[in-house]
Amino acid sequence: MNKIKLYEIKLNDAKELGIDTWNRWQCEESSFDWEYPEEETAYVYEGEVIVTTTDERVHIKENMLVTFPRGLKCHWEVKKRIDKVYTFNFDEVILNNIK
Repeated sequence: MNKIKLYEIKLNDAKELGIDTWNRWQCEESSFDWEYPEEETAYVYEGEVIVTTTDERVHIKENMLVTFPRGLKCHWEVKKRIDKVYTFNFDEVILNNIK
């Protein structure tokens, strides 16, 4: 299973990736299990979450671009209200060029 990929990225740089056209999702503090039927790429405007899989524990916070692999089963623990946008099957070549 592929791992979660994290990129710290400024909002202006994220906008160049087209995040203004992505779907928006918000969640208050909570804890729940989740499975990704498709690869999802998300940009976090604000908030904080710990995502735990069988292989890793990842701390996600504002100004991060995150890719969750297809088929990933995980547990979300939202520590601070999340405001994010997301899209499915984003171009891997573009993601590989983010530094």
